[in-house]
Amino acid sequence: MKLQGKVHTFGDNVDTDVIIPARYLNIASAEELSTHCMEDIDAQFTKKVKAGDIICAGENFGCGSSREHAPLSIKTCGVTCVVAKSFARIFYRNAINIGLPILECPAAVDEAQAGDVLQVDLDTGSIENVTRGKRYSTAPFPPEIQKIIAAGGLLKTL
Repeated sequence: MKLQGKVHTFGDNVDTDVIIPARYLNIASAEELSTHCMEDIDAQFTKKVKAGDIICAGENFGCGSSREHAPLSIKTCGVTCVVAKSFARIFYRNAINIGLPILECPAAVDEAQAGDVLQVDLDTGSIENVTRGKRYSTAPFPPEIQKIIAAGGLLKTL
């Protein structure tokens, strides 16, 4: 599966309470929830993000509580992939469970700037910064994880 989108950048230790603040966790609709994605770190994020865009972030993205709301709000607001230097383990698993592809590639994050266009090949682990003409490699997902992502989440594979 190939993805391409404009980059939105964030730093290290972006926790789940910043991704989707706890005051919105009682919202049942994923669409409504996504309107608050990242608002405490970038109040304009949901106005800037377009379907297909990609988040690039630093170390420990998704740390904090284990709420599945965080990757769900990211995916529902239109982000198709998150590339980070590293992920909190529970966020990593929650992202896969809801079908949001996430890749660890520190070099791609270090050189990406907001507004760049990334092309990501989930089958090969290839990441290309189209804007800068640079290519990076990371480990692709195993076939069983690729099936979960392609289906749109774990529950859709059952």
